[in-house]
Amino acid sequence: MRVDMIIKRWLEVLAALLLAWREHQREQHSLTISEEDGQLAVREGAPDASGQRKPRMISATKAAPRAVARAARDAFVVLELSGDKIVTRRINVPAQAREFLPGIVRNQIERLSPWPADQVMYGFHPETGGEDPATLDVRVLMTSRAIIDGTQEALAAIGLRVDRIVARLSDAGAVGGAGAVPSPVALWSRIADANRESLAGTCRQIGVGGAVALGLAFIVSAWALTSASSIRSDSEDLATRGRTLQRQLQAGRTSASIASLPPAQRAWRAKEVSPASMIVIEALSRALPDAAHLSDLRLEGATLRIIGLADDAPALLAPLEQSGHLTNVRFFAPTTRGPDGRLFRFHIEAQVEPHTRIADE
Repeated sequence: MRVDMIIKRWLEVLAALLLAWREHQREQHSLTISEEDGQLAVREGAPDASGQRKPRMISATKAAPRAVARAARDAFVVLELSGDKIVTRRINVPAQAREFLPGIVRNQIERLSPWPADQVMYGFHPETGGEDPATLDVRVLMTSRAIIDGTQEALAAIGLRVDRIVARLSDAGAVGGAGAVPSPVALWSRIADANRESLAGTCRQIGVGGAVALGLAFIVSAWALTSASSIRSDSEDLATRGRTLQRQLQAGRTSASIASLPPAQRAWRAKEVSPASMIVIEALSRALPDAAHLSDLRLEGATLRIIGLADDAPALLAPLEQSGHLTNVRFFAPTTRGPDGRLFRFHIEAQVEPHTRIADE
């Protein structure tokens, strides 16, 4: 199945559910209209103690009173057709076929109805009992679509909008000769015609609402991504500025920049950035193991060279590197075995970190 057909079907299901929910909400407050002696009997609310609702009689040709019209706008309006507009037929089916009654009646309408099948509106009511309990006595109540449409137009002319049209079995019995049973049978409802009349409009509304929601979600997502990108760009700019300032600060500590300073400032600056011998010796004493012995120590600018004896020369590099005062620690000459054959002579070179940088860290 194509994607567009799936979406269309999904929208139709949502529209039908929405219309059904609206009708159910309005059914909580019903207004019943019935035709009696050329007038309309309006019954509102629940039945009284006698089981009947007291009617308010209004004219069928004049505009409905303001109170009735206002009540009809807020209520679910049910019209009971008079018996002279209803045709009743009976069919018998096995009791086991109860769940298949809608299809059975639909297949029999062409034979039962005095009108063409596409022009008849019908409902049915099954009854169990009688002489054969295994048989359902189904009463089919029918009227023509022309009567339904004409009745709706007449009520619309006086300001009343109908939501459902029913027939009472008692009225049907008066016409068809059956006993009176005061139960309404629905012949037409606005929700049933919604598939033809308003389902497409409701689908469009849902589609437009979904498109608007999707558009808003897209806009919000785009805004969030743009904001995140802007924040990330600002962070990168700040980091770049920090690195630039750091480079400028480091550049201010080079020998060329120190040489361009006045003599007094140059002396203080040289003192600040030059390695302190005592600090270097203290760092070496902490980093070198007791088994290592130095025979030569040279500090030329920021370059430190040490020569000595140790039982494991390669193991000296890591402690010196981790001391926090020396970087780029390496051997600048081959390591050879000492005179006793047990110790090794090492030649190590490293760069001394200026103490001002250590303090900054």
